[in-house]
Amino acid sequence: MDYGFHPLQYFGRGAGRAKRRTLMPYKHKRSKFWTASYTDANGRRVQRSTRTTVLKEAKALESRWRSEEWNKQSFDEEPSHTFEELMLMYLTSTKTVKRSFETDRKRAKSLNTYFAGMVVNDLSPQHIREFIDKRRIDGVSDKTINKEMSLLSAAIKYAKREREWDIPNPVEGRRLRESEGRLRWLTREEADALIGAAKALPQDGHPAFHLADFIVLALHTGCRSGELLGLEWDRVDLRNNLIRLEGDHTKSGRGRSVPINGDARAALLGRARHRAEHCPDSPWVFVNSNPRWKGRRISSVKSAFSAACKRANIEHCTPHTLRHTCASWMVMEGRSLMEVRDILGHSTVKMTERYAHLAPERLREAVSVLETGRTFAVPSSTTRRLRYQ
Repeated sequence: MDYGFHPLQYFGRGAGRAKRRTLMPYKHKRSKFWTASYTDANGRRVQRSTRTTVLKEAKALESRWRSEEWNKQSFDEEPSHTFEELMLMYLTSTKTVKRSFETDRKRAKSLNTYFAGMVVNDLSPQHIREFIDKRRIDGVSDKTINKEMSLLSAAIKYAKREREWDIPNPVEGRRLRESEGRLRWLTREEADALIGAAKALPQDGHPAFHLADFIVLALHTGCRSGELLGLEWDRVDLRNNLIRLEGDHTKSGRGRSVPINGDARAALLGRARHRAEHCPDSPWVFVNSNPRWKGRRISSVKSAFSAACKRANIEHCTPHTLRHTCASWMVMEGRSLMEVRDILGHSTVKMTERYAHLAPERLREAVSVLETGRTFAVPSSTTRRLRYQ
């Protein structure tokens, strides 16, 4: 089936141009296993890893699989589907409806390093365990492995639901336990040092004032990097001090309005002055004034942000740390988790609960009722029940 995309477009060099093969197994340059090549019951060419380094065993497997395909022509059996066919079908089908297409494409490349050439009809729990072991050897975290396996599971579910493929899903029920990890946030002193370092950082021969404004806005609105860098002036309401984020601009797909405080407003006014001086016709809040890309939006601040952190001697800090810092500061000032959830745009309050431990005052108030000398009102029914125990 032709999906209009070459496998190389998604999986890199490992899925290159198909070549004419002799009737015997062959090896990919970057694989130690023999690969069988045969025609399935539907007349499609199948390239399937034998998972063996012994040529004699590979020939036997290829012969058996070719015989099975021949038998399928006489019986109504589910045709074989390769991993490449599955992922190409899923990626091309969801390209226009999923915001995470580019991320899915990168994860598909990681899956391809193990599942390339395999027939998804024959996937088993053992294959999933071997993939997990391989990725751990590569030094990948369990959280990343879970995301890669989730993509495979989503593709299988889509194929079963939309294409009626009768294939197993061995990923279900095998999610790895993820450690919560340390929640990194900045102190007020660290934030001031970072902003100062950003202002002193040269960028294209000029101070990188856009980075300082970006940091201030992220700290005081809790917006994600993509939400700020993709912000247009027609969604900034300085009269009512609001930033309007629609569903197309947010990770959750839900729109929200973010209030602007005094510090955030000052940063936006600085961006407005920069735009009026250099790029008055540009719609972007964070606009590039470099003559080469003049008028375009700034697509990333990672490199400049890393340089500012190094200058300020701040470690383990990324642009997303600013979002954590905004939430942490609000919780420590006594704001409720519901308020923090609404400002950050979390889909559930469970995502916001990670900041709950930063509000120790509420816990102190909770245990203060247990202090010796306090009078407790015990319901009469409880009193009678205790009396006869």
